[in-house]
Amino acid sequence: QVTGSSGEGTDAVVILEKTPFREEQVLDLLKKHTKLELQMRNDIYSTFHLYPPPELSEIKTTVVYPATEKHLQKYLRQEVHLIRETWEDYKNITLPFIQSQSFSIQWVYNILEKKAEADRIIHENPDPCHGFVLVPDFKWNQSQLDDLYLIALVHRREVKSLRDLTAEHLPLLRNILQEGK
Repeated sequence: QVTGSSGEGTDAVVILEKTPFREEQVLDLLKKHTKLELQMRNDIYSTFHLYPPPELSEIKTTVVYPATEKHLQKYLRQEVHLIRETWEDYKNITLPFIQSQSFSIQWVYNILEKKAEADRIIHENPDPCHGFVLVPDFKWNQSQLDDLYLIALVHRREVKSLRDLTAEHLPLLRNILQEGK
């Protein structure tokens, strides 16, 4: 909970992720470490805790603020269940639930309309039927191409998830594949 200027507490979600090591940093990491603590040694094997200098200990931080109860529930640890969903299950159970409980997808429209993240757009095809915008997902740490993770947002607003796709959308999907490469 974050305390605002008025003294009231407002919920926030803060996600901390250790970013992967970049190959060019490994030598610096081993040479410039500030502290190395032996944890265990057995014959030729040893394990240590290495405490790197601040410039080599980057942590990606994602903040959702203010966070609603739906955001809090989304990011809490939850049990995992595997369900085989039929089209009828989706249409009669899942879709109505999603429509009644869904998070706002305004962030998608903000990108498509270039109200936000316009500088992050890697590629755009403006065609209203087969067009899309290609942007890095928040999962990417924005530094290592090996970990590049992109998301294609289609201009067709009736396509809200993979489940909405039909054979009619094959030209759109082929276009995303071809231009995305």
